Amino acid sequence: MADLDLVAYRAVAMSHAQGLGMFEQVLGHEPVSAPGSGLIYALWVSDIAPIPARSNLNSVSVRLELTGLVLTPADGQPEDDVDVAVTGAVNGLMREYCGDFTLGGTVANIDLLGAHGPSLRAKLGYARFDSTTYRAATLTIPLIINAAWNEVP
Repeated sequence: MADLDLVAYRAVAMSHAQGLGMFEQVLGHEPVSAPGSGLIYALWVSDIAPIPARSNLNSVSVRLELTGLVLTPADGQPEDDVDVAVTGAVNGLMREYCGDFTLGGTVANIDLLGAHGPSLRAKLGYARFDSTTYRAATLTIPLIINAAWNEVP
């Protein structure tokens, strides 16, 4: 059985972000306070569920959903460049995740097109930490892990 290896999945997903060279910080957790200035990327687990269509009487395959969060202060200057920076970061991340959709062989695949739930996607909006408003993009990164757990009567 493959079991779930969050350390491995997160390490590869974070290395893609770090390799882009555009982030001031890459965090392996959801921020609970203002993470600072510049372009920031945070990554954490948001959902884990069995996949009936990929499981059998011996093993259970799993969909493990990572959430990625791109942040930059919303009051950056010039203001027109704030969306450009966030969208550019999302583009870079999605390009990397599509280009290595097995995360270096650690997962069966990233569910790019949503065969087993929501697809790889990003939703843009705003987030507020302490007294700072950030322009934010929240990524859904669905990982498929085959035969993660034994199914034993």
